Amino acid sequence: MKASDLFVKCLENEGVKYIFGIPGEETEDLLFSLQASSIKFIPTRHEQGAAFMADMWGRLSGKAGVCLSTLGPGATNLVTGVADANLDKSPVVAISAQAGLNRLYKESHQYVNLVELFRPITKWNTTIASPDVIPEVVRKAFKVAESEKPGATHIEFPEDIAGMETTGKPIRATRVRRPDPDQHALKEAVDFLKAAKYPLIIAGNGAVRKLASEELSAFVRRYNIPVVHTFMGQGAVADSQPQLLFTIGFGFREIVMEAVDKADVVVTVGYDIAEYAPDQWNPKKDKKIIHVDFTSAEVYAHYQPCVEIVADIPATLRELNQALAKDGHRFDGQWYAPVRQRIIEDIAGYAPHGETFTVPGVIHVLNELMHGDDLLISDVGTHKIWVARNFSAKCPNGCIISNGLASMGIALPGAVAAALYEPQRRIVAVMGDGGFMMNAQELETAKRLKVAFTAIIFNDNDYGLISWKQQMSRGRSTGTQLTNPDFPKFVQSFGIQSYRPRTVSEMKTQLTKALSDRELCVFEVPIDNSVNAELIQKLKAIVSRKK
Repeated sequence: MKASDLFVKCLENEGVKYIFGIPGEETEDLLFSLQASSIKFIPTRHEQGAAFMADMWGRLSGKAGVCLSTLGPGATNLVTGVADANLDKSPVVAISAQAGLNRLYKESHQYVNLVELFRPITKWNTTIASPDVIPEVVRKAFKVAESEKPGATHIEFPEDIAGMETTGKPIRATRVRRPDPDQHALKEAVDFLKAAKYPLIIAGNGAVRKLASEELSAFVRRYNIPVVHTFMGQGAVADSQPQLLFTIGFGFREIVMEAVDKADVVVTVGYDIAEYAPDQWNPKKDKKIIHVDFTSAEVYAHYQPCVEIVADIPATLRELNQALAKDGHRFDGQWYAPVRQRIIEDIAGYAPHGETFTVPGVIHVLNELMHGDDLLISDVGTHKIWVARNFSAKCPNGCIISNGLASMGIALPGAVAAALYEPQRRIVAVMGDGGFMMNAQELETAKRLKVAFTAIIFNDNDYGLISWKQQMSRGRSTGTQLTNPDFPKFVQSFGIQSYRPRTVSEMKTQLTKALSDRELCVFEVPIDNSVNAELIQKLKAIVSRKK
Protein backbone atom coordinates (compact mmCIF):
# COMPACT_ATOMS: atom_id res chain seq x y z
CA MET A 1 0.00 0.00 0.00
CA LYS A 2 1.22 3.51 -0.77
CA ALA A 3 1.98 5.62 2.31
CA SER A 4 -0.52 8.30 1.29
CA ASP A 5 -3.24 5.63 1.04
CA LEU A 6 -2.40 4.41 4.55
CA PHE A 7 -2.44 7.98 5.83
CA VAL A 8 -5.95 8.50 4.44
CA LYS A 9 -7.17 5.18 5.87
CA CYS A 10 -5.92 6.39 9.27
CA LEU A 11 -7.88 9.62 8.82
CA GLU A 12 -11.01 7.62 7.93
CA ASN A 13 -10.40 5.55 11.05
CA GLU A 14 -10.57 8.79 13.07
CA GLY A 15 -13.97 9.65 11.60
CA VAL A 16 -12.75 12.56 9.43
CA LYS A 17 -15.43 13.77 6.99
CA TYR A 18 -13.88 16.92 5.55
CA ILE A 19 -10.41 18.33 5.05
CA PHE A 20 -10.16 22.05 4.35
CA GLY A 21 -7.16 23.34 2.46
CA ILE A 22 -5.32 24.37 -0.67
CA PRO A 23 -3.62 21.86 -2.99
CA GLY A 24 0.06 21.91 -3.82
CA GLU A 25 2.57 19.92 -5.82
CA GLU A 26 3.86 18.23 -2.69
CA THR A 27 0.36 17.02 -1.69
CA GLU A 28 -0.34 15.29 -5.01
CA ASP A 29 -0.17 11.71 -3.69
CA LEU A 30 -2.29 12.61 -0.68
CA LEU A 31 -4.95 14.38 -2.77
CA PHE A 32 -5.40 11.43 -5.12
CA SER A 33 -5.59 9.09 -2.14
CA LEU A 34 -8.31 11.33 -0.70
CA GLN A 35 -10.21 11.24 -4.00
CA ALA A 36 -10.59 7.48 -3.62
CA SER A 37 -11.76 7.74 0.01
CA SER A 38 -14.91 8.68 1.94
CA ILE A 39 -13.32 11.98 2.98
CA LYS A 40 -14.16 15.10 1.02
CA PHE A 41 -11.36 17.56 0.36
CA ILE A 42 -12.71 21.12 0.30
CA PRO A 43 -10.49 23.60 -1.57
CA THR A 44 -10.57 26.99 0.13
CA ARG A 45 -9.34 30.36 -1.13
CA HIS A 46 -6.69 30.86 1.57
CA GLU A 47 -5.02 28.53 4.04
CA GLN A 48 -6.02 30.80 6.93
CA GLY A 49 -9.64 30.27 5.94
CA ALA A 50 -9.04 26.51 5.90
CA ALA A 51 -7.56 26.58 9.39
CA PHE A 52 -10.45 28.66 10.72
CA MET A 53 -12.91 26.19 9.20
CA ALA A 54 -11.12 23.31 10.93
CA ASP A 55 -11.10 25.39 14.13
CA MET A 56 -14.89 25.93 14.04
CA TRP A 57 -15.56 22.29 13.13
CA GLY A 58 -13.53 21.18 16.14
CA ARG A 59 -15.16 23.62 18.51
CA LEU A 60 -18.70 22.61 17.54
CA SER A 61 -18.19 18.86 17.17
CA GLY A 62 -15.57 18.10 19.81
CA LYS A 63 -13.79 16.04 17.15
CA ALA A 64 -10.67 17.37 15.49
CA GLY A 65 -11.18 19.51 12.43
CA VAL A 66 -8.54 18.93 9.76
CA CYS A 67 -6.78 21.41 7.49
CA LEU A 68 -4.17 20.82 4.81
CA SER A 69 -1.51 22.91 3.13
CA THR A 70 1.48 22.43 0.94
CA LEU A 71 4.97 23.33 2.18
CA GLY A 72 6.53 26.78 2.65
CA PRO A 73 4.08 29.66 2.17
CA GLY A 74 1.07 27.35 2.29
CA ALA A 75 2.09 26.11 5.73
CA THR A 76 2.95 29.55 7.06
CA ASN A 77 -0.52 30.72 6.01
CA LEU A 78 -2.03 28.10 8.34
CA VAL A 79 -0.29 29.51 11.39
CA THR A 80 -2.88 32.08 12.56
CA GLY A 81 -5.81 29.65 12.40
CA VAL A 82 -3.84 26.87 14.09
CA ALA A 83 -2.71 29.21 16.88
CA ASP A 84 -6.29 30.40 17.29
CA ALA A 85 -7.53 26.83 17.71
CA ASN A 86 -4.82 26.11 20.25
CA LEU A 87 -5.60 29.10 22.48
CA ASP A 88 -9.37 28.72 22.01
CA LYS A 89 -9.05 25.07 23.07
CA SER A 90 -10.51 23.75 19.84
CA PRO A 91 -9.31 20.34 18.55
CA VAL A 92 -7.56 20.67 15.19
CA VAL A 93 -5.11 18.50 13.26
CA ALA A 94 -3.10 20.52 10.74
CA ILE A 95 -1.31 18.64 7.97
CA SER A 96 1.38 20.26 5.89
CA ALA A 97 3.40 18.82 3.05
CA GLN A 98 7.16 19.11 3.08
CA ALA A 99 10.04 18.74 0.69
CA GLY A 100 11.64 15.32 0.34
CA LEU A 101 13.99 14.11 3.06
CA ASN A 102 16.96 14.58 0.73
CA ARG A 103 16.38 18.38 0.86
CA LEU A 104 15.78 18.94 4.57
CA TYR A 105 19.39 19.27 5.66
CA LYS A 106 20.20 22.25 3.43
CA GLU A 107 18.82 25.51 2.11
CA SER A 108 16.23 24.64 -0.49
CA HIS A 109 13.33 26.07 -2.49
CA GLN A 110 10.31 26.84 -0.26
CA TYR A 111 11.83 24.90 2.64
CA VAL A 112 11.01 26.11 6.15
CA ASN A 113 11.49 24.00 9.28
CA LEU A 114 7.79 23.49 9.91
CA VAL A 115 8.14 21.37 13.03
CA GLU A 116 9.96 24.24 14.73
CA LEU A 117 7.51 26.78 13.28
CA PHE A 118 4.46 24.99 14.70
CA ARG A 119 6.03 23.95 18.01
CA PRO A 120 4.94 26.98 20.10
CA ILE A 121 1.38 27.04 18.72
CA THR A 122 0.44 23.35 19.05
CA LYS A 123 0.07 20.79 21.80
CA TRP A 124 2.24 18.38 19.78
CA ASN A 125 3.69 18.15 16.29
CA THR A 126 6.09 15.95 14.37
CA THR A 127 7.35 14.93 10.95
CA ILE A 128 6.74 11.56 9.30
CA ALA A 129 10.25 10.27 8.70
CA SER A 130 9.16 6.75 7.71
CA PRO A 131 5.94 5.39 6.18
CA ASP A 132 5.80 2.73 8.89
CA VAL A 133 5.14 5.29 11.65
CA ILE A 134 2.05 6.78 9.97
CA PRO A 135 -0.54 4.86 12.08
CA GLU A 136 1.10 5.92 15.35
CA VAL A 137 1.60 9.53 14.26
CA VAL A 138 -1.99 10.00 13.08
CA ARG A 139 -3.52 8.30 16.14
CA LYS A 140 -1.37 10.40 18.49
CA ALA A 141 -2.18 13.64 16.65
CA PHE A 142 -5.93 13.08 17.07
CA LYS A 143 -5.70 11.74 20.61
CA VAL A 144 -3.64 14.72 21.80
CA ALA A 145 -5.78 17.27 19.92
CA GLU A 146 -9.04 15.93 21.36
CA SER A 147 -7.83 15.29 24.92
CA GLU A 148 -8.74 17.89 27.54
CA LYS A 149 -7.94 20.63 27.24
CA PRO A 150 -8.26 20.29 23.47
CA GLY A 151 -6.00 22.13 21.06
CA ALA A 152 -4.04 21.90 17.85
CA THR A 153 -1.54 19.32 16.63
CA HIS A 154 0.48 19.32 13.42
CA ILE A 155 1.83 16.62 11.11
CA GLU A 156 4.52 17.33 8.52
CA PHE A 157 4.30 14.89 5.59
CA PRO A 158 7.37 14.90 3.26
CA GLU A 159 6.47 14.33 -0.38
CA ASP A 160 8.85 11.41 -0.95
CA ILE A 161 7.51 9.57 2.12
CA ALA A 162 3.96 9.96 0.76
CA GLY A 163 4.85 7.91 -2.34
CA MET A 164 6.63 5.04 -0.56
CA GLU A 165 5.21 1.57 0.03
CA THR A 166 4.21 0.31 3.49
CA THR A 167 2.35 -2.58 5.13
CA GLY A 168 1.05 -0.61 8.11
CA LYS A 169 -2.55 -0.58 9.38
CA PRO A 170 -4.58 2.05 11.25
CA ILE A 171 -4.56 1.91 15.05
CA ARG A 172 -7.96 1.54 16.64
CA ALA A 173 -9.26 4.81 18.08
CA THR A 174 -10.27 4.30 21.71
CA ARG A 175 -12.30 6.50 24.01
CA VAL A 176 -10.41 7.85 27.00
CA ARG A 177 -12.55 8.17 30.11
CA ARG A 178 -11.66 11.06 32.37
CA PRO A 179 -11.16 10.47 36.10
CA ASP A 180 -13.78 11.03 38.78
CA PRO A 181 -13.04 13.79 41.30
CA ASP A 182 -10.86 13.13 44.33
CA GLN A 183 -13.09 12.71 47.40
CA HIS A 184 -10.78 14.65 49.74
CA ALA A 185 -10.72 17.61 47.34
CA LEU A 186 -14.51 17.42 47.03
CA LYS A 187 -14.94 17.55 50.80
CA GLU A 188 -12.66 20.59 51.01
CA ALA A 189 -14.63 22.33 48.29
CA VAL A 190 -17.93 21.58 50.01
CA ASP A 191 -16.58 22.95 53.31
CA PHE A 192 -15.51 26.18 51.62
CA LEU A 193 -18.89 26.54 49.93
CA LYS A 194 -20.83 25.92 53.16
CA ALA A 195 -18.82 28.62 54.87
CA ALA A 196 -19.40 31.10 52.04
CA LYS A 197 -21.91 33.89 52.29
CA TYR A 198 -21.53 35.19 48.73
CA PRO A 199 -20.36 32.33 46.47
CA LEU A 200 -20.04 32.95 42.75
CA ILE A 201 -19.17 30.77 39.74
CA ILE A 202 -17.10 31.83 36.74
CA ALA A 203 -18.00 29.53 33.84
CA GLY A 204 -15.36 29.38 31.12
CA ASN A 205 -14.78 27.61 27.83
CA GLY A 206 -14.71 24.16 29.46
CA ALA A 207 -18.25 24.64 30.79
CA VAL A 208 -19.91 24.73 27.37
CA ARG A 209 -19.44 21.02 26.78
CA LYS A 210 -23.00 19.67 26.70
CA LEU A 211 -22.90 17.49 29.82
CA ALA A 212 -20.98 20.15 31.76
CA SER A 213 -23.63 22.72 30.88
CA GLU A 214 -26.46 20.46 32.01
CA GLU A 215 -24.82 19.70 35.34
CA LEU A 216 -23.82 23.32 35.93
CA SER A 217 -27.33 24.59 35.21
CA ALA A 218 -28.83 22.05 37.61
CA PHE A 219 -26.25 22.87 40.30
CA VAL A 220 -26.75 26.65 40.31
CA ARG A 221 -30.53 26.30 40.08
CA ARG A 222 -30.65 24.01 43.09
CA TYR A 223 -28.36 26.06 45.32
CA ASN A 224 -29.10 29.53 43.98
CA ILE A 225 -25.46 30.37 43.21
CA PRO A 226 -24.84 33.17 40.70
CA VAL A 227 -22.86 32.48 37.53
CA VAL A 228 -20.92 34.77 35.22
CA HIS A 229 -19.72 33.59 31.81
CA THR A 230 -16.47 34.41 30.14
CA PHE A 231 -16.81 35.33 26.46
CA MET A 232 -16.22 31.71 25.43
CA GLY A 233 -18.35 30.31 28.26
CA GLN A 234 -21.52 31.96 26.98
CA GLY A 235 -24.49 29.64 26.91
CA ALA A 236 -23.22 27.29 29.60
CA VAL A 237 -26.18 28.57 31.61
CA ALA A 238 -29.14 29.94 29.66
CA ASP A 239 -29.75 33.69 29.89
CA SER A 240 -33.28 33.01 31.14
CA GLN A 241 -31.97 31.29 34.29
CA PRO A 242 -32.25 33.77 37.20
CA GLN A 243 -28.83 32.86 38.58
CA LEU A 244 -27.01 34.14 35.49
CA LEU A 245 -25.23 37.50 35.77
CA PHE A 246 -24.23 37.40 32.11
CA THR A 247 -20.64 38.10 31.07
CA ILE A 248 -17.27 38.96 32.56
CA GLY A 249 -14.11 39.81 30.65
CA PHE A 250 -14.33 43.39 29.43
CA GLY A 251 -11.48 45.87 29.34
CA PHE A 252 -13.52 48.27 31.46
CA ARG A 253 -15.48 48.02 34.69
CA GLU A 254 -18.94 46.56 34.07
CA ILE A 255 -22.07 46.36 36.26
CA VAL A 256 -21.42 42.66 36.94
CA MET A 257 -18.19 43.51 38.79
CA GLU A 258 -20.24 44.65 41.78
CA ALA A 259 -21.19 41.00 42.39
CA VAL A 260 -17.71 39.71 41.56
CA ASP A 261 -16.14 42.14 44.05
CA LYS A 262 -18.53 41.04 46.77
CA ALA A 263 -18.03 37.29 46.23
CA ASP A 264 -16.10 35.63 49.06
CA VAL A 265 -15.71 32.23 47.34
CA VAL A 266 -15.26 31.93 43.57
CA VAL A 267 -15.70 28.56 41.86
CA THR A 268 -14.11 28.53 38.41
CA VAL A 269 -15.52 25.91 36.06
CA GLY A 270 -13.55 25.25 32.87
CA TYR A 271 -11.97 28.69 33.17
CA ASP A 272 -9.16 29.64 30.77
CA ILE A 273 -6.67 32.22 32.00
CA ALA A 274 -5.72 32.95 28.36
CA GLU A 275 -9.22 34.33 27.90
CA TYR A 276 -9.42 36.72 30.85
CA ALA A 277 -6.56 37.29 33.30
CA PRO A 278 -7.43 36.69 36.99
CA ASP A 279 -5.81 39.92 38.13
CA GLN A 280 -8.82 41.64 36.49
CA TRP A 281 -11.29 39.98 38.88
CA ASN A 282 -9.00 39.17 41.82
CA PRO A 283 -6.78 42.27 42.00
CA LYS A 284 -6.15 41.99 45.76
CA LYS A 285 -5.39 38.26 45.55
CA ASP A 286 -7.84 37.71 48.40
CA LYS A 287 -10.53 35.55 46.78
CA LYS A 288 -10.97 31.99 48.01
CA ILE A 289 -10.90 30.05 44.74
CA ILE A 290 -12.15 26.53 44.01
CA HIS A 291 -10.70 25.36 40.69
CA VAL A 292 -12.83 22.82 38.78
CA ASP A 293 -11.34 21.77 35.47
CA PHE A 294 -10.05 18.92 33.36
CA THR A 295 -6.48 20.10 34.02
CA SER A 296 -4.65 21.64 36.96
CA ALA A 297 -4.50 25.40 37.51
CA GLU A 298 -1.91 27.62 35.87
CA VAL A 299 0.64 29.10 38.27
CA TYR A 300 -0.45 32.72 38.61
CA ALA A 301 -0.03 35.15 41.50
CA HIS A 302 -3.67 36.27 41.25
CA TYR A 303 -4.96 32.73 40.84
CA GLN A 304 -4.02 30.54 43.77
CA PRO A 305 -6.86 28.06 44.41
CA CYS A 306 -7.59 26.83 47.91
CA VAL A 307 -8.81 23.61 46.31
CA GLU A 308 -8.16 22.11 42.87
CA ILE A 309 -10.55 19.43 41.63
CA VAL A 310 -8.85 18.09 38.53
CA ALA A 311 -11.31 15.67 36.98
CA ASP A 312 -14.23 15.34 34.62
CA ILE A 313 -16.23 18.58 35.00
CA PRO A 314 -19.75 17.08 34.73
CA ALA A 315 -18.86 14.36 37.26
CA THR A 316 -17.42 16.95 39.65
CA LEU A 317 -20.51 19.16 39.47
CA ARG A 318 -22.78 16.14 39.96
CA GLU A 319 -20.90 15.08 43.10
CA LEU A 320 -20.76 18.63 44.48
CA ASN A 321 -24.51 18.80 43.96
CA GLN A 322 -25.07 15.56 45.86
CA ALA A 323 -22.68 16.49 48.69
CA LEU A 324 -24.39 19.84 49.36
CA ALA A 325 -27.81 18.19 49.13
CA LYS A 326 -27.09 16.05 52.20
CA ASP A 327 -27.41 19.11 54.42
CA GLY A 328 -30.22 20.75 52.48
CA HIS A 329 -27.92 23.70 51.81
CA ARG A 330 -29.15 26.64 49.72
CA PHE A 331 -27.80 30.15 49.35
CA ASP A 332 -29.69 33.43 49.52
CA GLY A 333 -30.07 34.91 46.04
CA GLN A 334 -31.08 38.38 47.17
CA TRP A 335 -27.52 39.66 47.30
CA TYR A 336 -27.01 39.37 43.53
CA ALA A 337 -30.59 39.66 42.19
CA PRO A 338 -30.44 43.50 41.97
CA VAL A 339 -27.25 43.26 39.91
CA ARG A 340 -28.93 40.92 37.43
CA GLN A 341 -31.92 43.21 37.18
CA ARG A 342 -29.76 46.26 36.44
CA ILE A 343 -27.90 44.36 33.72
CA ILE A 344 -31.18 43.22 32.14
CA GLU A 345 -32.55 46.77 32.18
CA ASP A 346 -29.35 48.15 30.73
CA ILE A 347 -29.34 45.64 27.84
CA ALA A 348 -33.01 46.36 27.16
CA GLY A 349 -32.15 50.04 26.93
CA TYR A 350 -30.34 49.47 23.63
CA ALA A 351 -33.53 48.74 21.70
CA PRO A 352 -33.08 50.72 18.47
CA HIS A 353 -34.78 54.09 18.39
CA GLY A 354 -35.21 56.19 15.27
CA GLU A 355 -33.36 54.92 12.25
CA THR A 356 -29.73 55.13 13.36
CA PHE A 357 -27.90 51.79 13.28
CA THR A 358 -25.73 50.84 16.25
CA VAL A 359 -24.13 47.47 17.01
CA PRO A 360 -26.11 46.94 20.25
CA GLY A 361 -29.26 47.99 18.40
CA VAL A 362 -28.71 45.29 15.77
CA ILE A 363 -27.94 42.76 18.50
CA HIS A 364 -31.23 43.70 20.15
CA VAL A 365 -33.00 42.78 16.89
CA LEU A 366 -31.06 39.50 16.69
CA ASN A 367 -32.14 38.68 20.26
CA GLU A 368 -35.73 39.02 19.07
CA LEU A 369 -35.31 36.95 15.92
CA MET A 370 -32.92 34.19 17.05
CA HIS A 371 -34.13 31.45 19.35
CA GLY A 372 -33.70 27.85 20.47
CA ASP A 373 -30.41 26.44 19.24
CA ASP A 374 -29.68 29.16 16.67
CA LEU A 375 -25.98 30.00 16.44
CA LEU A 376 -24.29 33.40 16.45
CA ILE A 377 -20.61 33.51 15.45
CA SER A 378 -18.75 36.71 16.26
CA ASP A 379 -15.60 37.95 14.62
CA VAL A 380 -13.16 40.13 16.57
CA GLY A 381 -13.69 43.88 16.75
CA THR A 382 -15.87 46.42 18.56
CA HIS A 383 -18.91 44.26 17.92
CA LYS A 384 -17.31 41.40 19.89
CA ILE A 385 -17.61 43.46 23.07
CA TRP A 386 -21.28 44.18 22.39
CA VAL A 387 -22.04 40.56 21.44
CA ALA A 388 -20.46 39.32 24.68
CA ARG A 389 -22.29 41.98 26.66
CA ASN A 390 -25.76 42.06 25.06
CA PHE A 391 -26.43 38.91 23.01
CA SER A 392 -28.76 36.36 24.58
CA ALA A 393 -27.06 32.95 24.36
CA LYS A 394 -29.71 30.29 24.85
CA CYS A 395 -27.69 27.08 24.69
CA PRO A 396 -24.11 25.79 24.88
CA ASN A 397 -22.22 26.86 21.77
CA GLY A 398 -25.12 29.13 20.87
CA CYS A 399 -22.70 32.04 20.73
CA ILE A 400 -19.12 31.49 19.58
CA ILE A 401 -16.45 34.12 20.08
CA SER A 402 -12.73 33.67 19.53
CA ASN A 403 -11.21 35.07 22.72
CA GLY A 404 -8.02 33.08 23.30
CA LEU A 405 -5.92 34.26 20.39
CA ALA A 406 -8.88 36.46 19.38
CA SER A 407 -8.26 36.42 15.64
CA MET A 408 -9.91 38.77 13.20
CA GLY A 409 -11.22 37.05 10.09
CA ILE A 410 -12.60 33.92 11.77
CA ALA A 411 -16.36 34.49 11.48
CA LEU A 412 -16.94 34.08 7.74
CA PRO A 413 -14.93 30.85 7.24
CA GLY A 414 -16.18 29.70 10.64
CA ALA A 415 -19.76 30.04 9.42
CA VAL A 416 -18.93 27.90 6.37
CA ALA A 417 -17.75 25.06 8.63
CA ALA A 418 -20.66 25.51 11.05
CA ALA A 419 -23.16 25.26 8.19
CA LEU A 420 -21.46 22.09 6.93
CA TYR A 421 -21.50 20.54 10.40
CA GLU A 422 -25.09 21.51 11.26
CA PRO A 423 -26.89 22.23 7.97
CA GLN A 424 -30.31 22.46 9.66
CA ARG A 425 -29.19 25.11 12.16
CA ARG A 426 -29.87 28.81 11.62
CA ILE A 427 -26.50 30.57 11.69
CA VAL A 428 -25.65 34.26 11.82
CA ALA A 429 -22.05 35.49 11.52
CA VAL A 430 -21.33 39.07 12.58
CA MET A 431 -18.14 40.91 11.67
CA GLY A 432 -16.67 44.33 11.15
CA ASP A 433 -15.58 45.58 7.75
CA GLY A 434 -11.97 44.93 8.78
CA GLY A 435 -12.56 41.30 9.75
CA PHE A 436 -14.76 40.64 6.72
CA MET A 437 -12.11 41.83 4.27
CA MET A 438 -9.49 39.53 5.82
CA ASN A 439 -11.27 36.43 4.53
CA ALA A 440 -13.96 37.79 2.18
CA GLN A 441 -12.68 35.43 -0.52
CA GLU A 442 -14.28 32.51 1.33
CA LEU A 443 -17.65 33.74 0.06
CA GLU A 444 -16.79 31.78 -3.08
CA THR A 445 -16.21 28.66 -0.98
CA ALA A 446 -19.58 29.13 0.71
CA LYS A 447 -21.37 29.58 -2.60
CA ARG A 448 -19.65 26.55 -4.15
CA LEU A 449 -20.61 24.37 -1.18
CA LYS A 450 -24.21 25.64 -1.23
CA VAL A 451 -24.18 26.28 2.51
CA ALA A 452 -26.67 28.65 4.14
CA PHE A 453 -25.98 31.34 6.73
CA THR A 454 -26.51 35.05 7.24
CA ALA A 455 -23.46 37.32 7.44
CA ILE A 456 -23.73 40.84 8.87
CA ILE A 457 -21.00 43.38 8.20
CA PHE A 458 -20.90 46.26 10.67
CA ASN A 459 -19.34 48.95 8.50
CA ASP A 460 -17.65 51.95 10.12
CA ASN A 461 -14.75 52.26 7.63
CA ASP A 462 -12.40 51.85 10.57
CA TYR A 463 -10.57 49.35 12.74
CA GLY A 464 -13.19 50.33 15.28
CA LEU A 465 -12.02 48.44 18.37
CA ILE A 466 -8.54 49.90 18.16
CA SER A 467 -9.97 53.34 17.48
CA TRP A 468 -12.23 52.99 20.54
CA LYS A 469 -9.35 51.98 22.79
CA GLN A 470 -7.15 54.80 21.47
CA GLN A 471 -9.96 57.26 22.15
CA MET A 472 -10.26 55.98 25.71
CA SER A 473 -6.53 56.28 26.41
CA ARG A 474 -5.52 59.27 24.24
CA GLY A 475 -8.75 61.07 23.38
CA ARG A 476 -8.04 60.58 19.67
CA SER A 477 -7.22 57.80 17.21
CA THR A 478 -4.65 57.24 14.50
CA GLY A 479 -3.86 54.63 11.87
CA THR A 480 -7.30 53.03 11.95
CA GLN A 481 -9.38 54.58 9.17
CA LEU A 482 -10.21 52.58 6.04
CA THR A 483 -12.03 52.75 2.74
CA ASN A 484 -14.14 49.87 1.51
CA PRO A 485 -15.57 48.52 -1.74
CA ASP A 486 -19.27 48.68 -2.50
CA PHE A 487 -20.12 45.64 -0.37
CA PRO A 488 -23.48 44.74 -2.00
CA LYS A 489 -21.89 44.77 -5.47
CA PHE A 490 -18.90 42.81 -4.18
CA VAL A 491 -21.17 40.17 -2.63
CA GLN A 492 -23.42 40.02 -5.70
CA SER A 493 -20.39 39.31 -7.88
CA PHE A 494 -20.24 35.89 -6.17
CA GLY A 495 -23.89 35.30 -7.03
CA ILE A 496 -24.90 35.79 -3.39
CA GLN A 497 -27.89 37.78 -2.14
CA SER A 498 -26.94 41.06 -0.46
CA TYR A 499 -28.81 43.63 1.60
CA ARG A 500 -28.09 47.22 2.62
CA PRO A 501 -31.09 48.21 4.79
CA ARG A 502 -31.91 51.90 5.05
CA THR A 503 -33.98 51.72 8.23
CA VAL A 504 -34.15 49.52 11.31
CA SER A 505 -37.63 48.30 10.38
CA GLU A 506 -36.41 47.40 6.88
CA MET A 507 -33.47 45.51 8.39
CA LYS A 508 -35.78 43.58 10.70
CA THR A 509 -38.02 42.59 7.79
CA GLN A 510 -35.07 41.51 5.65
CA LEU A 511 -33.42 39.57 8.48
CA THR A 512 -36.68 37.80 9.29
CA LYS A 513 -36.98 36.69 5.67
CA ALA A 514 -33.31 35.65 5.40
CA LEU A 515 -33.49 33.50 8.53
CA SER A 516 -36.82 32.02 7.53
CA ASP A 517 -35.73 31.22 3.98
CA ARG A 518 -32.33 29.92 5.16
CA GLU A 519 -30.53 31.64 2.33
CA LEU A 520 -26.85 32.45 1.98
CA CYS A 521 -26.78 36.23 2.21
CA VAL A 522 -24.76 39.21 3.43
CA PHE A 523 -26.01 42.38 5.13
CA GLU A 524 -24.04 45.60 5.19
CA VAL A 525 -25.08 47.80 8.11
CA PRO A 526 -23.50 51.26 8.39
CA ILE A 527 -23.07 51.88 12.11
CA ASP A 528 -22.82 54.88 14.41
CA ASN A 529 -20.01 54.28 16.92
CA SER A 530 -20.87 57.12 19.31
CA VAL A 531 -22.62 54.53 21.48
CA ASN A 532 -19.17 53.16 22.46
CA ALA A 533 -18.03 56.30 24.24
CA GLU A 534 -21.49 56.71 25.76
CA LEU A 535 -21.20 53.24 27.31
CA ILE A 536 -17.93 54.08 29.02
CA GLN A 537 -19.27 57.35 30.40
CA LYS A 538 -22.39 55.60 31.69
CA LEU A 539 -20.38 52.88 33.43
CA LYS A 540 -18.03 55.47 34.99
CA ALA A 541 -21.07 57.25 36.41
CA ILE A 542 -22.39 53.97 37.86
CA VAL A 543 -19.03 53.24 39.51
CA SER A 544 -18.88 56.78 40.94
CA ARG A 545 -22.34 56.41 42.50
CA LYS A 546 -21.32 53.16 44.17
CA LYS A 547 -18.25 54.68 45.82
